[in-house]
Amino acid sequence: MSRLKFLLFIFLLWIIRSDVQSQQISKEELIFLTPEWKGERFPDGRPKVPDNIVKRMKSVSQEEAWAVMKNAGYGYQVAEGWQLINPDSVLVGRAVTATFMPARPDVWGAIDARGKKAGKKGQNSWPVDLLVKGDVYVADQFGAHRNGPTIGDNVGNAIYAKSGNGIVYDGALRDIEGLKEIGGFTSFYSSYDPSYHNPPGDLNTMIIGINQPTRIRTVTVMPGDIVLGKQGIVSFIPPHLAEKVVKTSEVVRLRDMFGHLRLREGKYSAGQIDAKWSDEIEKDFSKWLNDHINELPVPKEQIQELLKDRTW
Repeated sequence: MSRLKFLLFIFLLWIIRSDVQSQQISKEELIFLTPEWKGERFPDGRPKVPDNIVKRMKSVSQEEAWAVMKNAGYGYQVAEGWQLINPDSVLVGRAVTATFMPARPDVWGAIDARGKKAGKKGQNSWPVDLLVKGDVYVADQFGAHRNGPTIGDNVGNAIYAKSGNGIVYDGALRDIEGLKEIGGFTSFYSSYDPSYHNPPGDLNTMIIGINQPTRIRTVTVMPGDIVLGKQGIVSFIPPHLAEKVVKTSEVVRLRDMFGHLRLREGKYSAGQIDAKWSDEIEKDFSKWLNDHINELPVPKEQIQELLKDRTW
């Protein structure tokens, strides 16, 4: 291959890469904006919290997650006021973010042309193409209602097929009956409307950002945040705090189990359990952990680590 052809080939690759990443944050910028995360990342730079932490997050209460985040200085990570699909289920996964804005013809046209050049179709499907198992699609649809829905049962099925999860969507959904038929599509959304986005003659929605920082209610959400949706609210846990949230929750859960058991047995009073535990209770707790290590709803390895660090 001649030098000229080689340079032309590199240039074309750069053009294609730029088009494919339409509206998507660069890897370098995403790494820059998530400096506290020291672990593995996806190829695009998104933090990749380990699967076992994501799985264990499902048992974390909103109060436990909030307390850890609040103590770390993250006091505004909870979004509330949702309608739900599968309200008795828990939504957990790594955030893939999308930001929509009211459409402006010149900007929409430029964005759409770049996407079509890369072989893309409707803008509402672009973030969906990036999803992998364990992701949660998190979209700021600026609360759009009439002629606002970018997700119905077709896109919903595509999201679930790729991620195995539902969504957090600050806007209106359509085809709610069809979405409810997707068994595991646990979702938090703002409203329902049977219309759809960008009907003929009414250009009203365009995608501005994919896997960029986005706003969901009063929360700044970053790609790779761990989404915890349960009890009607959604917490967005920064990746570097995810393991601490899980481990703190597990310790609290074990202490609660032990405390409630001893209260039912009448061994200790409510005042003793509800206050700072005495050395006697702490020793009893350690023995209880060791005696029941294979029966407790916390990984055995985590209990062993807890016992190793205890002085009682």
